[in-house]
Amino acid sequence: MAQLSYREYAAQAHADAEAATLDMVRDRCLRAEAAWTAMAERQERVDRLRAERETATTASVHFQDTE
Repeated sequence: MAQLSYREYAAQAHADAEAATLDMVRDRCLRAEAAWTAMAERQERVDRLRAERETATTASVHFQDTE
């Protein structure tokens, strides 16, 4: 079974909030959605920075090989 992404957890929390009939439950689900969204944004930033760093490292190694 595949692990859900942070964005999928956020979407599920949002759907749960929409379906909730109790204010406390709705609020909890909305807080969970905000937390999952923040984690998704952080993960996406880390992934982007890692890709940039790997690209820079690869370019540096390639440049050194041509000298």
